[in-house]
Parts: sequence; structure tokens; C-alpha cells
Amino acid sequence: MVTPPVSRNELVGLANEWLQPARFKDYCPNGLQVEGTAQVQSVVSGVTASLALIEAAITKGADTLIVHHGLFWRGQDGTLTGWMRERVAKLIAHNINLIAYHLPLDAHERYGNNAQLALQLGLQTRSTFGDQNLGHLGVNSDPDTLNNLTTKELANRVFKALGKEPLVVDSNPGRVIRNIAWCTGGAQSWFEDAIRAGADAFITGEISEPQAHLARECGVAFLACGHHATERYGVRELGAALAHNFKIEHQFIDIDNPA
Repeated sequence: MVTPPVSRNELVGLANEWLQPARFKDYCPNGLQVEGTAQVQSVVSGVTASLALIEAAITKGADTLIVHHGLFWRGQDGTLTGWMRERVAKLIAHNINLIAYHLPLDAHERYGNNAQLALQLGLQTRSTFGDQNLGHLGVNSDPDTLNNLTTKELANRVFKALGKEPLVVDSNPGRVIRNIAWCTGGAQSWFEDAIRAGADAFITGEISEPQAHLARECGVAFLACGHHATERYGVRELGAALAHNFKIEHQFIDIDNPA
């Protein structure tokens, strides 16, 4: 069955209405990054606008690609050479729209990466913290382990939900974890904010050298669960919601990334 197309501007307009990108101080353009066809009929969503994802979208016959990590970031030199040329050339040659949302997608209370990770891990948000309130602080909402969740059990839950074994640093792995902080992706620098917010454990995508020492010295568990693995769910839900609203086709494509 062929679905009727929707205006690209209408689709982007609704996504902007939901995610409110103007509220955020970001280091990339949010919304339409590469203009393709004016009429949208088939959407592919994915984490990063890599060449592999673009080629997968072409294979699926998609006319629009929605991602969390787009092509253009602060600090780039602005030239279309090398890998950047290859990606942009593929999009233009196949008349594919590239739509990207970074911090607005992290933060959204329903479609956001942090909200969706909480659903995957059985966590309930109680408050937010950090720059632009992107970090979440909450509790375990699984009734089977409500009052006896240990770091090891939390790590096992991450592995079952995300399919990736987290790197765990904890000086007291047998204690009960009550207050859990999380922020998807590369939020390791927010560990001290999580500690100040009262967290017993902090979940994010990556770890850097200082956080291992802080985890041991402050008695707060640090779980590095993978940048890509923690950010698969927001863009999938956004793509599905937009497609459902406009009754167009949507498929999430997961291009594996070990980082």
C-alpha cells in the first residue's frame, strides 16, 4: 500500500513544535540540515548520519533521514571534502532530507533519549540536574528489586536491556543503590553534578580518566554503558511518532557502534 506524502516543512514544523530547539544552547544546527524532496513518504531513523546509515536509507527507498547526531558541528572547517563530501553527495544524489536533533532530543520528556533510557532500564525520574537540566535523577521502579538493587544487579539490567556490558567502577558493589542519575551519550563530565545531586550511581555512555578516581573516592558507582547504546531509543520513538501522526512509513535502522 502506497501512503500519501506529507510536506517536508510540515513534518519538520511538527518536530520543532514538539522538541522546541530554540530553548537550547547547542553546538549544532537542529532541524533540517540537508534539503531533499519537498514531499515526504518514507522515513528512516537512526542514531548517527554515518555513510552506512545513509546507504541503508537509500536501500530502503527512504526520502527522509532523522538522526540524533547530524553532520554539522561547531569547530568544523566548513569544507565538503573527504568523508563529509561522501555523505552529503549521497544525500543530494538521492534527494534525501536529513533532519537532526541533538540536545532537544536528549531532553524531551517523552521522546528524549533520557526518558527512553529510563523506560528501558525501569527507572523513574524524580528531578533533573546539570546544564540545561539534561541530567535525570530518579529511582528504580522495578517492584521485584525496589529496595535491594545493587550495582551488580543494575549492571545486569543494563546488559539485558541494551545488549552491551557496561564498564563499572564502584568501590562498594554490594551496597543498595537507591538514587540513580543518568544522562545518555558523552555526559561523563556531569558525574560531579550527579554526585552533588545525591546519586548513588550514575549511568551514561562514556567514561574518561578522572571519573574512575571520583567513583572510588566518592563512593558513587559509575556505569559507562556505551554512547551509541544509550542513545538508540529517542530518535526511534521520534521517527515513529512523526510517522504515526502523518500516516507515512517509518523504519529504525541500528548501525552498530561499539563506542
